[in-house]
Amino acid sequence: MKLKKLLLIGLMFSISTLLQAQTDGTLTFTFNQPPPGGSNNNVLAVWIENSTGTFIKTKMRFVGGGTSDHLPVFAVKAGGTISNALSTSVNVTDATTGATRKSATVPTAWGFKTVVWDGKNVAGSVNGTTVPDGDYTVFVESSWVDGDPNMHDELIGFTFTKGPNPQTITPTGDIFINTVTLDWAPVSLGLDDNVLAKQKILVYPNPSNGVFNIDFKNTSANNIEVVNILGQIVYFENYITTNVESLKVLDLSSNANGIYILKVTNENGASSHKLVIEK
Repeated sequence: MKLKKLLLIGLMFSISTLLQAQTDGTLTFTFNQPPPGGSNNNVLAVWIENSTGTFIKTKMRFVGGGTSDHLPVFAVKAGGTISNALSTSVNVTDATTGATRKSATVPTAWGFKTVVWDGKNVAGSVNGTTVPDGDYTVFVESSWVDGDPNMHDELIGFTFTKGPNPQTITPTGDIFINTVTLDWAPVSLGLDDNVLAKQKILVYPNPSNGVFNIDFKNTSANNIEVVNILGQIVYFENYITTNVESLKVLDLSSNANGIYILKVTNENGASSHKLVIEK
């Protein structure tokens, strides 16, 4: 009987552990918003919810003072009221924000957009904490016709699974939001559990617009290599340093937004670090 109880407790613990798994990784969400006929102005919000509909994080908000009531669903989900998406109670931590988008300005309202999410919420700090694995939905709310009775002209969501396995999906979308791709790239367990990482190589800022600083912190290096999520080498250099403090600027700005892996090697081993390009 005691053995059965122990087995049951162990099974329950294992299930609980699985349910609470929190895989680090990066979601890259891209979509196209073709300009609807006869309209130049646009408000836009992109945010993430979990499977129970709980708000996780805002990734994009563009709305002007005169159109603050045109993103009602986003405003409520992000902690505000239905009539004011610009309220200070609306959480836009770590989001790209700005005034109402117009086709004559940069960034424009229409065309292809890329959103990068680090798998974290907004609790506790700017970067938040990694959320449990499971299904998450990226929502896009957009409005361009003033006086629309529903207060928005487009509201659509796309669901993906955050977990230890990579996932790339291309949902159909609709006439207003299409050419959609969601790419979840988990960070391999033990990615930084190696010789060089323990010598505290630092990479910053991260995410960045493609330009990263590598602080070797008295660690020697022989080669620097960067690969994309497909395993393709996008950068390689024979970089020889000695055991003295050294700083290198790594320029990957010509590469597309998304997640990359930096590999640094020397005669003692290798170190791998996740890089995120977010322009």
